[in-house]
Amino acid sequence: MKKDILKQFHKGFPSNPEARVRALKITLEKEGLIDQKALDEIIDTYQNRVGPLNGAKIVAKAWTDKNFKAELINNTDKVLKNMGLNGRQGEHVVVVENTETIHNLIVCTLCSCYPWPLLGLPPSWYKSDAYRSRAVREPRTVLSDFNVNLPISKRVKVWDSTAEIRYLVLPQQPDTSKGLRENELVSWVTRDSMIGTGFPKPPTVE
Repeated sequence: MKKDILKQFHKGFPSNPEARVRALKITLEKEGLIDQKALDEIIDTYQNRVGPLNGAKIVAKAWTDKNFKAELINNTDKVLKNMGLNGRQGEHVVVVENTETIHNLIVCTLCSCYPWPLLGLPPSWYKSDAYRSRAVREPRTVLSDFNVNLPISKRVKVWDSTAEIRYLVLPQQPDTSKGLRENELVSWVTRDSMIGTGFPKPPTVE
């Protein structure tokens, strides 16, 4: 039955990715292979409760609360546990802070270890062989590919995630965002800034 459904999906469904997802969802529901309530729970988990929103909230709080920031850096696992953010793929996390002299970059050279509870699922480029190999050998070149161009005086420190330990970058707060409230700062924090391949930036106004 499942093979027949997949054949239908690839043969007659629309080429637009979003339309294909909707079509597949409808087909699976009709066949009784998925439960709508269970699906809604999964979607809510990854859209709202599993990062990068979780990570962004932590960064915004660290920007506005010095005591929280110190505790986050020194006792990361304890802080995340108290916040209910130490689930699967986030059992042991280390927060590394970007400063005026150091820029941190996260990679997993062996596979794609990533702090799911904080950042959600890893982007495809993070799992690619090119990123995993080049990030260690030529981090500045990799960063430039992401339009992150750093002065020579700033050292790039690469952190290699493993099955036992994941990392989260605490990016520097942009000067133009200082004075904003914590809830306003959340939208400034990008996923890539918490990996090290981007910077925080003002939210897009639609």
